Amino acid sequence: MEKRQLGRTEIAIAPLVFGGNVFGWTADETTSFRLLDAFFDAGFNAIDTADVYSAWAPGNKGGESEMIIGKWLRQTKRPRDEVVIITKVGSDMGEGRKGLSEKWISKAVDDSLLRLNTDYIDLYLSHWPDADTPYEETLGAYQALVKQGKVRAIGASNLDAGQLRQSLDVARENGLPRYDVLQPEYNLYDRSSFDGALRNLCIAEEIGVITYYSLASGFLSGKYRSHKDLEGKVRGKSVAKYLDGRGMRILGALDEIAAEKAATQAEIALAWIMARRGVTAPIASATSLEQLQSLTKAAEIELSEEDCRRLNEASE
Repeated sequence: MEKRQLGRTEIAIAPLVFGGNVFGWTADETTSFRLLDAFFDAGFNAIDTADVYSAWAPGNKGGESEMIIGKWLRQTKRPRDEVVIITKVGSDMGEGRKGLSEKWISKAVDDSLLRLNTDYIDLYLSHWPDADTPYEETLGAYQALVKQGKVRAIGASNLDAGQLRQSLDVARENGLPRYDVLQPEYNLYDRSSFDGALRNLCIAEEIGVITYYSLASGFLSGKYRSHKDLEGKVRGKSVAKYLDGRGMRILGALDEIAAEKAATQAEIALAWIMARRGVTAPIASATSLEQLQSLTKAAEIELSEEDCRRLNEASE
């Protein structure tokens, strides 16, 4: 499968990243192993997770996703250099363990490495902006990790254009490593925070972009079209906000193009992101082999300019 260069880094990834937020939550260890094996067998090579995944699940405290990935790495026969691991630091792990200070990053990275059963992280992301810590301190901490060989490249999630611009300026002025990858929320419905100034900055600065919530918490799969469809669903509250006129317009366009391409709505929604200038790859999760097989088909779909125009108009 053709790989895409991740910004200016030396990392190349397939055009779809597996979202490890489901590991230890809606996918148990055995299921997670099967999903990862199938994903890599299909020619994909990158997994996204975070130290805090999946602390929100009853009985969890964070680190469960990384631990499952680490156990899988221990038993898989794939060479480590064929697996791109993306993880994040900064979310609240409880007991004051949060943020982007040098002290916490240096501790958190070792915790993640231990859970992941590896001696280096391919891409380490600042999960959230930290107003209490200057960029110089955070980027200095990452510089040390890169020199130590614990991290190959760094990036950030959830920054706006102003914050990303400031971080790039600080890196340049102080001779520090810059954020070479951005992870924004982005999908056919949630476009406003990335399209525009932030997307333009990423293109101008050659910053790799991997998008999260690429299927709008499952809404763009077409499974949820009324509040009744959400009853008893784990992500029901997250999806409810999409059940408006614009959401139905988007589903209508997805329905039409999916029928024309003999594909699913989710496959078309992911193919649209893959086709967007400035985006390296979307992140998507699956909890069954059937779901995974569908998601991976998205990389084979070629949308025409007319297809993209119809989707863009529906989502305006």
